[in-house]
Amino acid sequence: MKHPKPDKDEFKEIILRKKISSKVHFIELHIDTDVIRYFTEKFNRKWIEPSLAKDRDSQEEVLKNYIECWYQLGYDCLRFTGDFRFSANLSFTSKQRVGEDTALLSHRKRKWVEEGKGIITCWEDFEKYPWPSLKELNLWPFEFVSKNLPDGMGILTCFSPGVLEIISNDLFGLETLSYLLYDDPDLVKIVANKVGELIYGAYKKIIGLDKLVGFFQGDDMGFKTSTLLPPDTLRKYILPWHKRFAKLAHDNGLIYILHNCGYCESIMEDLIEDVKIDAKHSFEDAVMPAAEFKKKYGNKISVLGGVDMDKLCRLEERKLRRYVRDILDKCMPGGGYALGSGNSITNYVPIKNYLAMLDEGAKWGR
Repeated sequence: MKHPKPDKDEFKEIILRKKISSKVHFIELHIDTDVIRYFTEKFNRKWIEPSLAKDRDSQEEVLKNYIECWYQLGYDCLRFTGDFRFSANLSFTSKQRVGEDTALLSHRKRKWVEEGKGIITCWEDFEKYPWPSLKELNLWPFEFVSKNLPDGMGILTCFSPGVLEIISNDLFGLETLSYLLYDDPDLVKIVANKVGELIYGAYKKIIGLDKLVGFFQGDDMGFKTSTLLPPDTLRKYILPWHKRFAKLAHDNGLIYILHNCGYCESIMEDLIEDVKIDAKHSFEDAVMPAAEFKKKYGNKISVLGGVDMDKLCRLEERKLRRYVRDILDKCMPGGGYALGSGNSITNYVPIKNYLAMLDEGAKWGR
């Protein structure tokens, strides 16, 4: 953007469906570090690898690079997650597999979660697990970002993956979790509640931060054709925590956005009527295109993103532009929509396609 004009207040009103904007607003769950590096160097700024930022000065430069990237690309809000080693984050010890990253802009290894047997398999493991401490949650990176955001920009926060993601990916492993739901549901309940309390406590600590717009929590609950766990199981162990997160946000004048990959039709009414999310993020055309979701639920909640990752990565530019315009034509009328990828700007998304998506958003309606 030659002259970015972020407007966090209008963005918030659009998410709450209180205003129909004359322009397209952008949103992303995540922009990969490798992509941030690409644009930082294009902006003729000095790149500092976040993992190598050992002192406060270099850490502040890392944060400035992130701010500048989100700002120059035209976002109203920077989703700040505390992904950096020096930042405030709820870090859960887990088993992970590491392999080569073959993405276009890769500068690092790629990690995979343990799906089988995780780090907690019994009560003894639970008692020995090194749980993160809220007392050690240092919020200075959030405060620094808040103070250094350009005029008009806001922050969407998230301290960790969601409750289901942590217990299935980091702690139990999805296979072990599935067995424990029948063999020892009390263990599942206490672990889920422990995780939920930590996430809730982290959000409580950030309340009152200047320029804070809301919580943008991720928690993948589905795959292509179904939820990962039975809907009633999600209602028992997972959704009550999202309800608490949403209430905390709303009680403090903030919005609550949920990123949820995969099929979630069987719990969508729960998310809208009981949890009371303000917007849903993450859409795959193979599951339910964003335009179809907007037609079905757009009178109740906002729709975010929707540019299918497969198409964003593989369509040639002319066809991609036509595809993005079609999404905008169907989702922008009536308000309650912001443009972005169906998931995240990963390091395997072609930069020219990413910029084409943003360009179509900037041009739409003119």
